[in-house]
Amino acid sequence: MPIKKPAAYSESSIRVLKGLEPVKQRPGMYTRTENPLHIIQEVIDNASDEALGGHCQHIIVTLNTDGSISVEDDGRGIPVGMHPEEKVPTVEIVFTRLHAGGKFEKGSSGAYAFSGGLHGVGVSVTNALSTRLEVMVWREGRVHSLAFGNGEVIEKLKSRVIARDEKKSGTRVTAWPNPKYFDSPAISQPDLQRLLRSKAVLLPGVKVTLTIAKTGDTQTWQYDQGLRGYLIETLAQASNTDPLIPLFEGEQYANTDAEGFAEGEGAAWVVAWTEDGNVVRESYVNLIPTPAGGTHESGLREGLFGAVKSFVEMHSLLPKGVKLLPEDVFARVSFVLSAKVLDPQFQGQIKERLNSRDAVRLVSTYTKPALELWLNHHVDYGKKLAELVIKQAQSRLRSAQKVEKKKSSGVAVLPGKLTDCESKDVTRNELFLVEGDSAGGSAKMGRDKEFQAILPLRGKVLNSWETEPDRLFANNEIHDMAVAIGVDPHSAKDTPDLSGLRYGRICILSDADVDGSHIQVLLLTLFFKHFPKLIESGHICIARPPLYRVDAPARGKKPQQKIYALDDGELEAIEDKLRKDGVKDNAWSISRFKGLGEMNAEQLWETTLNPDTRRLLPIALGEFDAAASTTRFNMLMGKGEAAARRAWIEEHGNEAEADI
Repeated sequence: MPIKKPAAYSESSIRVLKGLEPVKQRPGMYTRTENPLHIIQEVIDNASDEALGGHCQHIIVTLNTDGSISVEDDGRGIPVGMHPEEKVPTVEIVFTRLHAGGKFEKGSSGAYAFSGGLHGVGVSVTNALSTRLEVMVWREGRVHSLAFGNGEVIEKLKSRVIARDEKKSGTRVTAWPNPKYFDSPAISQPDLQRLLRSKAVLLPGVKVTLTIAKTGDTQTWQYDQGLRGYLIETLAQASNTDPLIPLFEGEQYANTDAEGFAEGEGAAWVVAWTEDGNVVRESYVNLIPTPAGGTHESGLREGLFGAVKSFVEMHSLLPKGVKLLPEDVFARVSFVLSAKVLDPQFQGQIKERLNSRDAVRLVSTYTKPALELWLNHHVDYGKKLAELVIKQAQSRLRSAQKVEKKKSSGVAVLPGKLTDCESKDVTRNELFLVEGDSAGGSAKMGRDKEFQAILPLRGKVLNSWETEPDRLFANNEIHDMAVAIGVDPHSAKDTPDLSGLRYGRICILSDADVDGSHIQVLLLTLFFKHFPKLIESGHICIARPPLYRVDAPARGKKPQQKIYALDDGELEAIEDKLRKDGVKDNAWSISRFKGLGEMNAEQLWETTLNPDTRRLLPIALGEFDAAASTTRFNMLMGKGEAAARRAWIEEHGNEAEADI
């Protein structure tokens, strides 16, 4: 296949995106593009952060007749004076610069000790994706206003004295979302109502109002009962059954001498168990909704499981042959969880999932002892809960036994170097294909033997792109993998029998360096060519171990930390963040992992194996169809394609990714 000659590569080929251009070029990296709700949520989040700090009592959102949306609060008002470094009005910087805001400076001296807006791209994204945006600020006895068009200043800052009947402080932002960036220009009113109601729930005493200018309809939310009243109300709408036992609720935050946590970090929660009907699960971090959950939800699950398991064992309630798992406790749980994390790390810019590893320990540390104490003070309720949980475990075991019975005939002898898991539940089980025996040793010690199996691979796997199917098993590594997985090699046109599959996830675990990437490519080649149905069914993943560990000193309210980085880009971002936190250069130390074998079992579990804190990359067919993917693989892995491969690498080598 002829390769297109690359265009001239010169100084003029390098384009620098300035200001808000990156957002306009790739809006999907910064916000959800189904409709403009998320860019309006960024403005609502800023008002909520003012309320979280105790500076705001009323948030008003108005859907105007001309299609614009206004968000107004009675907080302190965005600073409008000249920025000491940039020499332009600060309010202008907030709306026109990425990575600018009042939330980077943490600790007691910062404007926001706890906030959800961490990336510094919040309202600047709103501005970039709006045809017009107007800002009005009431602050220090004056009213200030300015306007933007497509992210640029079109009406410079003007000021006047506050009139006698005007409010004294606050901010109003009115945005006209640009329809060309969104699938639909209309905001879903039910979604907006849910968002505003949740803000009222999480800010007890704060009034949140939604006004529809076209109809004159107004809704106001103000919750005195907070999380409890919200869960009771929402659960009544979702399920016709009452909670099995009284609601388990509480809140706890770290004080100045709390080991490992910053002062003020913690969580508030309310939990209900129901026997049937739909469950309700909502979580938040610093008032930001996290619909995709994350490590704070994992901490709640871990805490609830630990407390219930301890109660069941203390009272000898577990039948013989039954083993409790976290999902048995969590299956019938409804909850609202509101976590406060000083320096939250989110997955992606749109903050749908919390990634902060410390949040697991933070939430579980506070919820487990509280539930243990409550259950042991209310033993009758504890036994009712134990009965429900044990029923869930028995149901799970029956399902697993049915699957096992189907597979019992003709099972091959498993390879001796496979360290298998104990569970027979295929949907839960994971197999890690690990590079090298030393890394395999750390993985065996660090894994959860209940559902994680380890198969170490010696050296680099055979390039199987041009290997005939009947010659595959001449290679011991490929033979052992196929037997361990329980599926025979096949082609894309075949309909293989997947009933023998022994693991729901097959995870490639290699070093985070170039050799590790090569091993990933060789294994992906094997699966794409000879086990394509495993990729189509979503069973193949790549585990992503870190390349660096940063030992950061205590700063402000934040204690000493071990922070892991996947690559050079993340390391640079971590160092930049430490500098913003006021840490001097060379005050932190950086360790580079030469390989997985250098990690001890605890580090490997925390960063790469633990489902709650790891970063796992699912493999799927991306933008190419099967034929185009085959052509690409042939060029990359074919023995007679060296010239084409070199030309492609010269043109696209810096764009290569780990997916197919």
